[in-house]
Amino acid sequence: MREVQFREALREAMSEEMRRDENVFLMGEEVAEYNGAYKVSQGMLDEFGEKRVIDTPIAELGFAGIGVGASMNGLRPIVEFMTWNFAILAADQIINSAAKMLQMSGGQYHCPIVFRGGNGTAGQLAATHSQSFESMYAHVPGLKVITPSNPYDAKGLLKSAIRDNDPVVFLESEKMYGDKGEIPEGEYLLPIGKADIKRAGEDVTIVSFGKIIKVAYEAADALEKEGISAEIIDLRTIRPIDYDAILESVRKTNRLMILEESWPLASISSEIAYWVQRYAFDHLDAPVQRITQSDTPFAFSPTLIDEALPNVDRVVRCVKELMYLQK
Repeated sequence: MREVQFREALREAMSEEMRRDENVFLMGEEVAEYNGAYKVSQGMLDEFGEKRVIDTPIAELGFAGIGVGASMNGLRPIVEFMTWNFAILAADQIINSAAKMLQMSGGQYHCPIVFRGGNGTAGQLAATHSQSFESMYAHVPGLKVITPSNPYDAKGLLKSAIRDNDPVVFLESEKMYGDKGEIPEGEYLLPIGKADIKRAGEDVTIVSFGKIIKVAYEAADALEKEGISAEIIDLRTIRPIDYDAILESVRKTNRLMILEESWPLASISSEIAYWVQRYAFDHLDAPVQRITQSDTPFAFSPTLIDEALPNVDRVVRCVKELMYLQK
């Protein structure tokens, strides 16, 4: 095993797949000459050349459409958005073209394409640059949605996404690109649609994904000091969701809390809560709880940011309520 940054894990995944398959190429804002807005593609232009690492104009709708067309004609594009906030402009191509093409063509055209880039909050970037898009894209049949929380998962899942014959939305975090973690020396892939138990526990199940899962880890440490054992499940893939892993854990712990960075209405936590009450209701010893971002556009003020996002104290209080230790 060796330690790499999150951005390095992504770069290795893309580079390995580009060496393996000449049909794979990278396009997006600042990916070539500038080595990527977050230096994810550093050095890739030098290795693969300007025909396979392509700088685009700041025109997300346009180059997303070029990527979809390329994927329909036998190539495997990786389309990088500087931020998914800007990629709202590309939603027409992602949702109306890539996601629907296999069905609309009667199975004649696959779209093996990966859309990836920074997602979620990243400090004082205010309302238009701090949105989490997991539930938006997970709502769409035909897309697969991935949100890794560490370098190991990021590399293995990105390699699988590039090889997948369907469009994949790959959501990263600007605040995680410098995070470090261990990955194997050799090649490995991780299956899309398989959650991972990051921490075993007996008293409560905490389901989360992406960078906000760090809050779950800190809360679990605090709870352990008070004799409460929390099991943490990292979804990793948001569509398809690994419902079986969640249900199996809830049938063991009998309590569930979902932690996510998105807004509450029509969220991933809403979907999971429905599924658990439908298929594990008799195993629940307390109502399902969730903690999300506050139901408001994101603020610039640090004080309001702290108030809006899930934090350790809120998670600890929520778990104690599930345990009937606190009102």
